[in-house]
Amino acid sequence: MPLEAGLLEILACPACHAPLNDRTADETPELICTSSDCGLAYPVRDSIPVLLTDEARRPA
Repeated sequence: MPLEAGLLEILACPACHAPLNDRTADETPELICTSSDCGLAYPVRDSIPVLLTDEARRPA
């Protein structure tokens, strides 16, 4: 289930403060940092974004 547009507008990557790309409709729901330097992927569990850098997946 995609996040609300209003919520996505105010969320930012905690590591670099770049906007996040909504990938919650995918098989593995996550929010992806749009910065080319960072690119962390934050999980979304039970429709709640987990914006902790320790929980984020590093870019491939």
